[in-house]
Amino acid sequence: ANEKCPQPQTREHLMAMEISGIKNIIIVQNKIDLVSEKEAERNYREIIEFVKGTCAEGAPVIPVSAHHDINIDVLIQAIEEKIPTPDRDLSKDPIMYVARSFDVNKPGTRPDDLKGGVVGGSLIQGVLSIGDEIEIAPGRKLEKERGWDRIITEITSIFTGGKQVEKAGPGGLLAIGTKLDPTFTKSDGFVGRIVGKPGSLPEPKENIRLTVHLLERAVGTVDEKKVEPIKTNEPLMLTVGTATTVGVTTEAYGDTVAVNLKIPVCTFPEQKIAISRRVEGRWRLIGYGIVQK
Repeated sequence: ANEKCPQPQTREHLMAMEISGIKNIIIVQNKIDLVSEKEAERNYREIIEFVKGTCAEGAPVIPVSAHHDINIDVLIQAIEEKIPTPDRDLSKDPIMYVARSFDVNKPGTRPDDLKGGVVGGSLIQGVLSIGDEIEIAPGRKLEKERGWDRIITEITSIFTGGKQVEKAGPGGLLAIGTKLDPTFTKSDGFVGRIVGKPGSLPEPKENIRLTVHLLERAVGTVDEKKVEPIKTNEPLMLTVGTATTVGVTTEAYGDTVAVNLKIPVCTFPEQKIAISRRVEGRWRLIGYGIVQK
């Protein structure tokens, strides 16, 4: 509420929702405690004008002060009413996107007391249980050889919502303890990986081919620069799930683009990938691509 709407990041978030096809949206007008009633009303009108004609048009706008716990109950009620829990097929092979990874051991921990590496993220399908054998892909980069090693390990603990559980399904965030050497997972070393049943994950790819859908304007630029077609030998940044990798286009014709990646990623057929290019010295969202089969 204390900043003009929209901010560049707000535009990026709205465009990401458009690309993802998200329909159930709630707009939170935070920090109302920092402005006057008149300023809050002006900011509200800016929000309504900003979302007009987008997937967020008509979404409820809820004024909130997280610091003073104001309207948090109203926000929770709106989430329950406007964003229904989707039906999920728990029989599918588990797939988890890793957003964080940790070494939870404190300096000076005795070797016998060391705990394995922890990965955290979102389970999008299937179920994970303590004792399950899992694969993490892409695995570990081989220093002397070209390629990536497979990593197979076992789940030793699962935490969600601040509690330890025996198993977990989709929805919310998970932290999974493993038998991995914690030096692998420290300092977010495994961010961007995916976790699944051994043998069920796609092979890491260093080259991908996309059907590209470009936006009219680069998101986040002050003057909303027009998006030009992607060219051969152009550097791009691709966001695949929680993974971010840089690549160079090797082909660009029509709506098809082939990219050679610096760091390989695991992709699924017809998966949507966000595409950014350097605009005014920063990476800016310019569209999305669909992985070709």
